[in-house]
Amino acid sequence: MTVATTAEQPKDRSKIGSFLNGVRRLASRPSSLIGLVIIVAFYGWSLVEGITQLLAILLHKPSIGWILLPYNPFLQNPSIILPLPPSLTHFMGTDELGRDIFSRVLYAAPTDAGISILVIAGGITIGGLIGYPAGYFGRGVDEAGMRATDLFLAFPALILALTIEATLGRSVDYAIIALVAVWWPSYARLLRGETLKIKNMKFIDAALLSGLSDFGIIGKHVFRSSLNTLISYATIDLGNTILVYSILSFLGLGVPQPYPEWGTIVAEGLNYFPQWWWISIIPGTVITVIVIGAALLGDGLRDMFAGEL
Repeated sequence: MTVATTAEQPKDRSKIGSFLNGVRRLASRPSSLIGLVIIVAFYGWSLVEGITQLLAILLHKPSIGWILLPYNPFLQNPSIILPLPPSLTHFMGTDELGRDIFSRVLYAAPTDAGISILVIAGGITIGGLIGYPAGYFGRGVDEAGMRATDLFLAFPALILALTIEATLGRSVDYAIIALVAVWWPSYARLLRGETLKIKNMKFIDAALLSGLSDFGIIGKHVFRSSLNTLISYATIDLGNTILVYSILSFLGLGVPQPYPEWGTIVAEGLNYFPQWWWISIIPGTVITVIVIGAALLGDGLRDMFAGEL
């Protein structure tokens, strides 16, 4: 028992050391570092704020949900006759109802973060179930999987998402279903291509000779070997998912009012643009920064895994 534990410790230290070395290499390039800071800050805040919102629901005390925010994101201020521009009091200004935009943007962050993670996870799961067997077994399995993928890819992504959510109804759950339907085909093709490259490598032949089953090889070797590509691709897609969901919200298919959502805030502000420009421009800028941050980080991860960093 002692020998096994001692043997595992150097492996664990080696993994930790490799991870930290990778982070240092990633942070050595300014663009990757900027992306890393943006994404860590966004998802870190979303986690903390999401916990407070969950506690508010469990304890039936809504005020807990905005305890970390400067203002109640739902509170209308009738004393403010006109929207206030950005200032030290209201960092992003107020909207037409006197609500603090900064608080509303922060309050909406966990929804966008959670949806992006669930959509990417769903896309990878469905795409993997189709892409890995299609690339590994080929022939009929490949033909059936890719024809199903082509069927979904034949529709423009945004049109498909709009059609699915408009048919199912307006809710976060249906938005996730619609976006997963849009996202999984690209992962199916990606993972099929990775499998085609990996299955011809010598270690796959060694695994076959050792008696490992085909599905065991896919799970143990093909999946692990495709992780680097999958992680970098999924990181970029986090921002793309937030952008598309914001578009759905902008078009009225997001979270119902009065719950704040970035795309909805932008849409409401367009009624007062350009006079009260900050209502739309600032939340739109937040969305843009998150998308760019995910792209920068994803590019950095891809270069790091390719040995270019």
